[in-house]
Amino acid sequence: PVAVVGGGPVGLTAAAHLLARGIPFAVLEAGAEVGAAVRQWGHVAMFSPWRYTADKVARQLLETTGWQAPPQDALPTGNDLVDRYVAPLGRHPAIAPHVRLNARVTAIGRKDFDKVGTKGRDEQPFELHLDSGEVIEARAVIDASGTWSRPNPAGSGGLAVAGERENAAHIAYGIPDVKSGARARYAGKHAVVVGSGHSAFNVILDLLTLAEQAPGTQITWVMRRENLATVWGGGAADALEARGELGARAKAAVESGRLTVLSPYRIRAIAKAGDGLAITGALRGVESTVNAGEMIVCTGFRPDLAMLNEIRVTMDPWLECTSALGPLIDPNEHSCGTVRPHGAKELAHPEKDFFVIGMKSYGRAPTFLLATGFEQARSVVAFLAGDLAAAARVELELPETGVCNSTAVAGAAGCCGGPAPAEVDACCVKDADAKAAGESGCGCGTPAPQPLLQIASRR
Repeated sequence: PVAVVGGGPVGLTAAAHLLARGIPFAVLEAGAEVGAAVRQWGHVAMFSPWRYTADKVARQLLETTGWQAPPQDALPTGNDLVDRYVAPLGRHPAIAPHVRLNARVTAIGRKDFDKVGTKGRDEQPFELHLDSGEVIEARAVIDASGTWSRPNPAGSGGLAVAGERENAAHIAYGIPDVKSGARARYAGKHAVVVGSGHSAFNVILDLLTLAEQAPGTQITWVMRRENLATVWGGGAADALEARGELGARAKAAVESGRLTVLSPYRIRAIAKAGDGLAITGALRGVESTVNAGEMIVCTGFRPDLAMLNEIRVTMDPWLECTSALGPLIDPNEHSCGTVRPHGAKELAHPEKDFFVIGMKSYGRAPTFLLATGFEQARSVVAFLAGDLAAAARVELELPETGVCNSTAVAGAAGCCGGPAPAEVDACCVKDADAKAAGESGCGCGTPAPQPLLQIASRR
C-alpha cells in the first residue's frame, strides 16, 4: 500500500483521494485518535470558513454516508474540524479499516538499502519503522505528519536559550487553553507571551479575558519586532475577515494599556525564580529581566527531519521544505502576494515516490493554508496513480486576501503592489514572525506574484 504518515485533515484527505483512485493505502497516526494534534488547539477558532476547510473529493465520500456539510461561511474551531470533518473521514467504512492509531513512525527508509545505495533502489519498497518495533512496507510514502510536535524555542536565534529546557514546567508552547482547560495555571499570575504572529494574538486575547475574571492576572507581551506597525496585519483589507479582526483586536488591546509590551526584546536566558521564572534579555540593546509565573512561547514550528535520515531528500537550506518550493514561499521575499500554486512537481524529492505534504511541506515558512494541503494531496495522489496531467493541473481555489503580516504600503494595491498570501496558517498554530519582511514593512524587494486565480485561468 501507499503509507500516509499522519491522520490529520491533510493525511485523511490524501486517503480519500487514494480511495477514489483505487490505490491501497495505510494511514499511520501517532495519536490515540485521528486529528490528535488538532485537538491540542481545538479551542481556537480558524480564520477560514468551511468552504476552504473541507476537500471536495472527501466531501463527496462523506456524503455517501449521509454526512451533512457545515454552513459554508461558518468558521470552525479546531474541535469542529475534527468532529465534523476529520473524525467522520477516519470512521468512514472504506477508510477506517486502513487507519492505525498509536502508530508513531520513527524512521523511514528503503528495504535493504541505506541512503548511499543506488542500483535497484527504486524497485525496493519503503520500510516504515514504528516506535513499537514493528516495520511496515509501502510502495510509496506521503508524509503528512505536520509540525505541531516540534515548536520553535524562545531564543531569537532559533536555539533554546540557557535554562529553557530546565524550566520546561513553567513554559508552554503553541496556544494553551488559558480560559478553560489551563485556566488554573494562569489565573492570578504574571504570564509572558513570546511571539508576534496570530498564535500570539489568540493567547493574548484569551489572557485578557482571563484577567477580567481573575484579579491579579498580568500579561507581558515580548516581541522581536522592531516596528509594531508591521505586526497587526491587514485589518479590514483582509479578505479572511476573522484574521483581519484578530489583528485589529490585538492592536486595540495594546493601545488600551491593559498589558505590557516589550519590543524589540531578545531573550538570552531563563532561570528559576521562586515559584516562577526570571527571563533575562535585551530590550533595545539594554539588559533587562522580567519575572513571571509562566511563559507561553508562540514562535512557530519546524519539521521533524530525523525520521528521514535514510531518505534522499533535497531541502531548502533555511526553510527546510523541498528546494523547488522554497523560493515560492520564502517569507524573506514573499511576505506579500497570493499563495503560489504547486503540487507533485514542486513537492518531489530525489527519493522516488516519497512526498511531504501539509504543514510539514512548508518547513519553517509561516504561510501554510489548509486548502493548500488539500490541493497537494490531490496532485500527489494523481501522480502516484500515473495521471500526470491531473497532477500538473492547478485546482486550488482561494480567496484573494488582504495584507498578510505587514502593513500595506500607502497607495499600493494590498502590499508590495499586490494582494497578500492567503491565510497565515489555517489553524493559527504557526508563528507569523517573518524575519526580514516583518522588520521592514513589506520587505519584498521584488514585484508581488500575480494572483493565483489569474494564473490558473491562463493555464
